[in-house]
Amino acid sequence: MAKEEIAKSEELETTAVAAEETATEGPKAEKTSAKAGKRSEKAQKETEAKIAKEERKSKGDTTPQEGAEVKVAQKQNPTRSKLERRGKNYRKVAELVEKGKAYSLKEALELATKTSVGKFDATVELHLNLNVDPRQADQNLRGTVSLPNGTGKTVRVAAFVSADQVEAAKKAGADIAGEDDFLQLLDKGELNFDILISTPQLMGKLGKYARTLGPKGLMPNPKSGTVTTAVAKAVKEAKTGKVEYRVDKQSIVHQGVGKVSFGGDKLYENAKMFVENLQNNKPASVKGALIKSIAVTTTMGPGIKVDTSNL
Repeated sequence: MAKEEIAKSEELETTAVAAEETATEGPKAEKTSAKAGKRSEKAQKETEAKIAKEERKSKGDTTPQEGAEVKVAQKQNPTRSKLERRGKNYRKVAELVEKGKAYSLKEALELATKTSVGKFDATVELHLNLNVDPRQADQNLRGTVSLPNGTGKTVRVAAFVSADQVEAAKKAGADIAGEDDFLQLLDKGELNFDILISTPQLMGKLGKYARTLGPKGLMPNPKSGTVTTAVAKAVKEAKTGKVEYRVDKQSIVHQGVGKVSFGGDKLYENAKMFVENLQNNKPASVKGALIKSIAVTTTMGPGIKVDTSNL
């Protein structure tokens, strides 16, 4: 009897536990299904449409379904040429330059005076592509030339000279001249000049200012004629149109030869002098012609190709 009572009590306990578990799981299941049922009809349709779309893609069917939104491809504008992207005035003067034609130097300079689009007196520039390798020390072309008609720019010249040469430098046209007074200006960072000329004896005092003057191209250099004992002569040349040129990393020399207001004849005299000086400085290691090509342009005008065979 005792065994039967024990078995019966265990059976009752098992039934009670099962009933508790069933009572507990029931509401949870209902709650879960209730949460799932909260999705809107629109969301269910979007999900079904997405699944259907993926199935069609997997089968290679790209036909748009009935009622589906068809995206219209955006119309792409054709790429415009550089000339079409220019301003109205530029396009007008560019028509004066015959495409593909190489003009003589004189013709190109005269045409340049007609193709300036700025409302100011633009600079006429020469851009010369040279047959040199600037990485070679003997081909890193550099020089100076005095243009017969000047550059048309107002050049501010400073002369770093001793007290006994100050008066002569100022008579020659120097805007600033002196020694200690000039160093005080450099200490203040005042660089109110375009060219600095110095005597060899005073160059040592400019060493501490090399990091200021060097990057701006103002450090005197014997090769450019700005370190000299004939200070008065150097000042006169600088004020009347002496310019320094140097080939860049792309083997090109860029040089202004005057203003549009000079007219074709004066511009040609300056350009001819510059080109002749450049050719006279041709490095001995360069074989063949020094000048590959030349283009003439104004500050904001179109480029004009020059025929180099008749230079």
